[in-house]
Amino acid sequence: MARLASVEKDVEPRRVRLGILAIDGIMMSCASAPIDAFKIAQTVAEIRDGSKAPRFEAVMIGARGQREVTTSAGLTISGLSSPDRALDYVMVPGIGIGSAEQIGRRLEDAGPEVELLRSLHLRGVKLAATCTGTFLLAQTGLLAGRRATTTWWLATAFRRQFPDIELDASEMLVQDGDFYTTGAATAIFSLISHMVGQAGGNDLAQQVARLMVMDADRQSQAPYISQALLEKPRHGMTEKAQRFLEKELHREISVGELAEICNVSERSLLRHFQAQHGMSPLSYMQHLRVERAKALLEASHFSFEEIVERCGYRDVPSFRKLFKRETSITPADYRERFRLRAR
Repeated sequence: MARLASVEKDVEPRRVRLGILAIDGIMMSCASAPIDAFKIAQTVAEIRDGSKAPRFEAVMIGARGQREVTTSAGLTISGLSSPDRALDYVMVPGIGIGSAEQIGRRLEDAGPEVELLRSLHLRGVKLAATCTGTFLLAQTGLLAGRRATTTWWLATAFRRQFPDIELDASEMLVQDGDFYTTGAATAIFSLISHMVGQAGGNDLAQQVARLMVMDADRQSQAPYISQALLEKPRHGMTEKAQRFLEKELHREISVGELAEICNVSERSLLRHFQAQHGMSPLSYMQHLRVERAKALLEASHFSFEEIVERCGYRDVPSFRKLFKRETSITPADYRERFRLRAR
C-alpha cells in the first residue's frame, strides 16, 4: 500500500477587519477605543505568536464619500476609507446627543448610513452598534424581532421607537446572530474583548484588557442605572404616577390604589406601563424601591434592614433577592463600589 506523505501547509493567520462608521457628531472614544485596542492586540499577538499572530485591522469608513468627519467634541478625523474594502465587522459608534429628540432628528438625516448598513449585511458583514449608535442600527429594520441592548438612559425612547425589538437595557453586550449591540459608552470594551477573543483567543483578550485596565467581565449595566438620569416619557399619567409613588414609596402600594390615583382601570394602567416603560406597574414600583435603596446605600450609613423598611418592604431576604436581580450585584457589593466617600 502506498504511503501517504504528510505535507505541512502554511495556515493563513486569523484576521479581524473592523470598519467604524464615520458619522458627524460621533463620540471620539467610541471611534478611538477599538482602534487603540486593536493596535495593542496586534502588538501583543506578534510578541506572543510571531509570524503566526492573528491580524487586527480597524479603519473608519463613510457612507457619503466624505474624506473627514467631525466628532461631538468638535475634533476632525480624516483619512476615511471606502466601505467597499473587505470587512468582517462594521460598527456604528455612539453619537453625542443630550436627549431622545436629538437622536430622533439625527435618524431623519441618516438615509445614506441606513442604506450602507443594509448593503453590508447583504454582503455577509457582521454589524455592531454601541451606545446611541444602536438607534441607527435599529433604524435599518435589521434588528426587528431580535434581542438588543442600548445606552440605559435612553431605554424608554428606544422601546417607544422600536417596539418590534426585544430590548434588554440591563445587558452590557447582546449578540443575536450576526448582530451585536452594546450599552452605554464604555460598554464598547465588552465588544472589543469579544472581537479580540474571536481571532486571538480568550487569553489574548484578557491580556489586552489588563493593559488597557478595562473590566472585560462586566456583564450588566444594571448597577450603573440611575432613575434620576433616565429619559422619561412625557405623559400625564406617567407624571401623576411618578409623583405619587415617590411620595408614598415608604409603604405598601397596590396596583389598584395606583390605578385609582391615575383615574384609570387596572387594565388601562397595565397597558400604559407596558407601552411606556416595558414593564408592569408592580415591576415599575419594585424598580423604584431598588432605586431608593441604591441612593441610601450610596449616601447613608443606615443598615440594610433600615433601608429595606424605608423602601416599603418588610421581608429583608426577599428584598435582597430583588435588589440583586435588578442590579446583578448584592447590596453589600453595591455599597462598597458606589458609596460616596469623603475627600
